[in-house]
Parts: sequence; structure tokens; C-alpha cells
Amino acid sequence: MSQCCMAGEGSKQEGSKQAVKQFQLPALPYDFNALEPTISAEIMNLHYTKHHQAYVNNLNKALEQYAEAEYKNDLQTMIALQSLIKFNGGGHINHSIFWTNLASQKNGGGTPPNGKLAELINRDYGSLDKLIEQMSAKTSAIQGSGWGWLGYNKAKGKLTIRTCENQDPLSTKGVIPLLGIDVWEHAYYLQYKNVRADYVKAIWNIVNWKNVAERFALASS
Repeated sequence: MSQCCMAGEGSKQEGSKQAVKQFQLPALPYDFNALEPTISAEIMNLHYTKHHQAYVNNLNKALEQYAEAEYKNDLQTMIALQSLIKFNGGGHINHSIFWTNLASQKNGGGTPPNGKLAELINRDYGSLDKLIEQMSAKTSAIQGSGWGWLGYNKAKGKLTIRTCENQDPLSTKGVIPLLGIDVWEHAYYLQYKNVRADYVKAIWNIVNWKNVAERFALASS
């Protein structure tokens, strides 16, 4: 399953310099109001069209600057741009997963998983309720901005709950992302104010466990 969307392959420019691939905002799989009352249409609109779009725009700009610096053998600029690429690239990857991790209740949001994913949850955490309890506690306790993740450690064959600061991708920790909870304030503050724990508690009502199971099936294959 693709984590993010990009445009065409790019074409050659002068000399050996080539056009940079342009990343694009992925299509949202539901209307802005589909996740109400858990997440309001206003939050979804701002989160998707403003915040995620900004990550995409800034990523493309940084990649263009990086390509220019690489063409000029400007190593100092290349190094300086890496943090921007990581931050905005991570924001794009994380949000592209996040939107698919959610679904309206009429479309299966909140419906518990079954099959192999459910078996592994029970094996590694005892029950779905215990997994939710542990992941909610760790996610709510993140200092500042970041993400709470349920991931799959392929080397160990186990599920794992991890947290990441800012927009750091979970993959940088050697873990495959399955389910992410965005706890940047822009994801909830208009609706839940400063009570992050209420937002984290409520979001389980719209978790798309079918999507999480599909990601697990790919990760464990």
C-alpha cells in the first residue's frame, strides 16, 4: 500500500541535471464531515488543506533546492537541507498514513480487527482493550508535538507501540507503521482544546482497523 503520492518520473534538464519529482497531496478517502462528531469538518479541512498541503509544498521546495545544490556540488547546502526534507517528508508520509487509518463509523470505523492482526494483538498485549489503554497512555504523554504509533517489528515478528517526536517517520526506528495518532495541537485543539487525552480516547471510535490489518498483512508478508 502506498504511503504517499507523487507525480511523474521527471524529465531531463540541461546537462546531467534532472527535474525533481513532485510529491502531491493524496486524495482524502472521505468528506471533511465524515468523521464527525469525533473530528469536526473544520479541523479536517484545516488539517488536510492547510497543514498537510504545507508539508507537501515545503518538501517539494526543499527537494528542488537540494537538487540544485547537488548539481553545483554544494555540499554545505545539501547537508543544511536534510533536516527540512526529513521534517516535511515525514509530515507527508505520516499524514498520508493517518487519513487512511480513519473511517466513519458507518464505513467500519471503530469495528474491532479480526484474523491474524487480532491474534497478534491478543498475543502481544492480551486484548484489544489493553492495547488501546497502553497506546493511549503513551500517546497522550508525548511532550510537545509528535505521533503515537502501532508498528510491526518484522525482525522480531511482534507488534510494538512507539512514539515519535515532531514529524519523525516511524520507519527511521526500524519499525513498519500500521496505525498512527497525530497529537500535534492542530489535529485536535479547535475541538478538544488542551485536553489531548479526550481526543486520543475518542479517536478509537473511528480507527479503520481494516486498513491497519491490510498494512499488517503487507508488513508481515
